[in-house]
Amino acid sequence: MGVEAALDEADAETHLPDWHERRRTMALRSDLNLMGLTFPEPAQVTPFRGEAEVLGAIYVLEGSRLGGAVLIRSVPDGLPKSFLSSGNPAAWRALASVLDERLSSPDRFDSAARAACSVFAVFENAARAYPGADRK
Repeated sequence: MGVEAALDEADAETHLPDWHERRRTMALRSDLNLMGLTFPEPAQVTPFRGEAEVLGAIYVLEGSRLGGAVLIRSVPDGLPKSFLSSGNPAAWRALASVLDERLSSPDRFDSAARAACSVFAVFENAARAYPGADRK
């Protein structure tokens, strides 16, 4: 089960009502399909428990949109870009407000940070496992 599926299982929409609008799996699947590539098997993800962990995981996914806004500039014309272009600055600001409001205690912040680190680790492991990746 991938990160988005794990967030669905954790009822992310109860903590962030626009969660389903933030999902990007279909954009990634579409871009890969247009390039003639197969969609990889979802990475194994530890289930998220509670609002703080859900918000920490979503923070990573939403933050990647900011990186996408930079990366898209280097994608040659003619290549699909829907995954990288699916950002919304207003959605990021709204998420930042939710994080500030709901992760105000040290325990909740630490829980969110651990979940965020686990999502970063999932992506790092997937990148290292990709054929041709640098395995230093």
